[in-house]
Amino acid sequence: MPRHVGLVAATAAGRGHAHRLAAAWPHARLVAAENVADALRAAWREYDAVVAFLATGAVVRILAPLLADKRTDPAVVVVDEAARHAVALLGGHAGGANALAAEVGALLDARPVVTTATDAVGLPGLDTLGWPVEGAVAAVSRAILDGEPVRLVADATWPLPALPEHVRVEIAPPPTTIPDATPAPTGGPATPTPAGGAATAGTGRSAEGWRILVTDRVVPLDGRTVVLRPPSLVAGIGSSRGVPAAEVTGLLRRALADAGLSPASLRCLASVDLKADEAGIRATADAYGVPLETWPAADLAAVDVPHPSEVVRAAVGTPSVAEAAALRGGGALLVPKTASAMATVAVARRAPRGRLALVGLGPGAADLRTPRAVAELRRAAVVVGLDQYLDQVRDLLRPGTRVLASGLGAEEARARAAVAEATAGHAVALVGSGDAGVYAMASPALEYADDRIDVIGVPGVTAGLAASALLGAPLGHDHVYLSLSDLHTPWEVIACRIAAAAEGDLVALLYNPRSRTRDWQLGAALETFAAHRPPDTPVGVVRNASRPGERVHLATLATLDPALVDMYSVVVVGSSQTRVVAGRMVTPRGYRWRS
Repeated sequence: MPRHVGLVAATAAGRGHAHRLAAAWPHARLVAAENVADALRAAWREYDAVVAFLATGAVVRILAPLLADKRTDPAVVVVDEAARHAVALLGGHAGGANALAAEVGALLDARPVVTTATDAVGLPGLDTLGWPVEGAVAAVSRAILDGEPVRLVADATWPLPALPEHVRVEIAPPPTTIPDATPAPTGGPATPTPAGGAATAGTGRSAEGWRILVTDRVVPLDGRTVVLRPPSLVAGIGSSRGVPAAEVTGLLRRALADAGLSPASLRCLASVDLKADEAGIRATADAYGVPLETWPAADLAAVDVPHPSEVVRAAVGTPSVAEAAALRGGGALLVPKTASAMATVAVARRAPRGRLALVGLGPGAADLRTPRAVAELRRAAVVVGLDQYLDQVRDLLRPGTRVLASGLGAEEARARAAVAEATAGHAVALVGSGDAGVYAMASPALEYADDRIDVIGVPGVTAGLAASALLGAPLGHDHVYLSLSDLHTPWEVIACRIAAAAEGDLVALLYNPRSRTRDWQLGAALETFAAHRPPDTPVGVVRNASRPGERVHLATLATLDPALVDMYSVVVVGSSQTRVVAGRMVTPRGYRWRS
């Protein structure tokens, strides 16, 4: 979602729809003006995105004179009077209009209308990956859409989304020759090349066909090539106190240019924490549009560098600032420290980090699957999971997604496979039902994952929450989740936990309650609860919550027949305070103890 959304409406119905969005989005405001055209123009000027409850033609005529650049213009979504359609009019994927239309559709039960070619057929837009992009974006995107052969040549394996099979991926590691460490001359004020600036222009058309290059190097461009700039470069900066910003920016610009590196691939500047407030360094970071990371001198002193200095150690407590800061997060030094009168710069290349998203798909119904889960599935190039869960989401995956499916009982193998793919540099989604962290795949995966990959947790609606909603409000007070499966935990341990929950008068959600080979554990658990609670304590059983064949059964500790329960069920045992009100299971929030 964009940060601020302006809502514009002309009719009572439109204003009603707008108020629904404003109630759901704290960052959305209904824009008022003397007339709707003025309101629309004001929203265009003041907001990151606009949702207009107007006719599409009227919106086009009003906004046409204001169009400037799709990279900076607000996203615009148009909704009809009956809120049947949410049309992504301006901003497409790059500006966020397509995603905004989906969000509007979800809130208003409207159908998102997306005409961006890549989004319409499930392909990732080359300008939507969050990286600077240069070159023939439209032409190469069209070639991908038309099924023409395209080569993607990358310096390393980056966690890119899935691409169709006719995009052939090649990994060609870049040269790592380090130039001589000769200080750059001190120059006058210099303006840095902005992040995303154009690569060195080439002439003619490539003889190699359509290409996507993923590199931090300056390369010639032609009408058949797109260059994606990954965030691979870290510039270490050292300086004297009061260094002018122009000197730092000029030195960094020359260091990158001399090494043939693109400033668009800078991920951050780095320095010792004593320089955290150095205005010249901060201004340089702002000019390049990257953050400034600082480290304690002791941390930098532990980094092995090729050019340590005892003079620097005596001044700031570490024998290196620029080189050590550039290398602090790992990687290879491409530009050793080079100096001007008051500054030093070094540049290192960080290795890509794979991406592992732990995705909870919810209890089964598509409308209980979160938008974030859907986004992560479409962000992934590799999706790993239980075969029956993957069958639920295959229609959401992009063309070219590699699917690693396995059957029941292979949890450890799935976790290892997902981590291995992420460690190799890929964008991976490991899926499970409910929430990935509740009796699901997050725990085994994180046992194998190390700090070489980025891990993203995507919460999901658990089976327990879905069952609770169907029963009423049994989780209104303290509760506990317990699994009755003794495949991974000895029954003696499970029995102790059941007894503790019973003695503590906690509402209990029982997962894996009964199977063909484990047919006595549920009865034993109910007996333990019955020893501490009245026989009329409500017990709910929900089978296939939110799935076909959903069934809800309400009983008591004294009347529940365990034979009604199987592995597709969740059993909810009430506390001593849980009661049935109008056929619904309710646990009061307050401490109103009944006598």
